[in-house]
Amino acid sequence: MTDAIISLIQDVLSPIQWSLNWVNILEVLFIVVILLVFYQKFIKNTQSEKLVKGLLFLVFAWIISEILILINLQILGVFLKTLVTLIALSLIVIFQPELRRLLGYLGQPGFIRRTFFTHGPYKPNEDEIDIIKEIIEAVKYLTKTKTGALIVFQKDMGTGVYSDVGTRIDALISTELILTIFHPNTPLHDGAMVIENNKIHSAGVLLPLTEDPKLSWKYGTRHRAAIGMSEVSDAACLVVSEETGDVSVCMDGILKKYEDLMTLKSDLEAILGIKSENEQAEKRNLFNIMKSKD
Repeated sequence: MTDAIISLIQDVLSPIQWSLNWVNILEVLFIVVILLVFYQKFIKNTQSEKLVKGLLFLVFAWIISEILILINLQILGVFLKTLVTLIALSLIVIFQPELRRLLGYLGQPGFIRRTFFTHGPYKPNEDEIDIIKEIIEAVKYLTKTKTGALIVFQKDMGTGVYSDVGTRIDALISTELILTIFHPNTPLHDGAMVIENNKIHSAGVLLPLTEDPKLSWKYGTRHRAAIGMSEVSDAACLVVSEETGDVSVCMDGILKKYEDLMTLKSDLEAILGIKSENEQAEKRNLFNIMKSKD
């Protein structure tokens, strides 16, 4: 059996010309750096980690099936290989939101530059802190009056394709303007408002709805649009429920409900880069365990 396993490994590795030199070392280091950057940017502390673990398990199961076939356990080997193939095909359906989000990232303009050449903590100024105050004041009133609202915070690879469909505003953020946009009698109140570069970029934006079959029927169009937008981009979406006045923020397809505005203010500061990188990482970890249930 040991000889069979060794023979299998040799067959797999035989096409590779192994010669330990500086070119091979650079190639290996390059591959490792690419994988690490990709993992840190798009996989770590997100739901996509489940997909990676599933793929690793399938690779391991496939290796086991090849070993079983090689040592003449044909029935077990073929059965395991067939099972791996069926599971691999089902992963495309199960992790469809994650795969769609990944493809959305890869298709964004400037993807390589933002992924590999953008670094260093962002330095906020006093105007950005005032922006948080304006947004919180608006959310406070929207919650009190149970006025529905959907605000998208566009980041590096966000909602450009979708925000261009809405009405262009390009105005400074203010409580009064936010309340005016989401007032029930205005033409733009049903769509989303997109905030980009500390300005209200556009309003009345139509966002893609989530296709998650497990999502509760209790969620309306705004919540489904917020979840759908966060699945295909790295944008964060703030939602105020028209029925209950509840406030939620969605990132990476995960919806978090807020009971007090101080916690919301803290998370918005992290989303807009006002907090330190460590605090932002803590917030992202918190989001990943607050999965939506209703």
